Amino acid sequence: MKRTFAARRQAMKVEVGSGNVYADLGYADAEDMLVKAQLMTKIAEIIRQRRLTQTQAAKLLRLTQPKISRLLRGEFRGVSERRLLRCLTLLGRDVQILVKQAPPRRASGQLTVRFA
Repeated sequence: MKRTFAARRQAMKVEVGSGNVYADLGYADAEDMLVKAQLMTKIAEIIRQRRLTQTQAAKLLRLTQPKISRLLRGEFRGVSERRLLRCLTLLGRDVQILVKQAPPRRASGQLTVRFA
């Protein structure tokens, strides 16, 4: 007997994520990975908007084409946030770093990325 959509939906187990897929998957460096993913998403968006080939992007960003290829596939382990920030400046973006007091309800600060 076929179950209705409502019955199938009711049978599915849904787990709400934390907002950081790397933390949900148990990575020890989840916050760093999320920041790198956000930076790479913006870099990839700019490369796509400019219609740059990987070879052109590599030359502009002073990287090799295979390195660009790996980065665009989300393989950014071993690449520092500083390197990604430099890529953004080479792509014509200003990068500002703002350090401020964390709210009293949190024991430690957090690292967030915002794009204007």
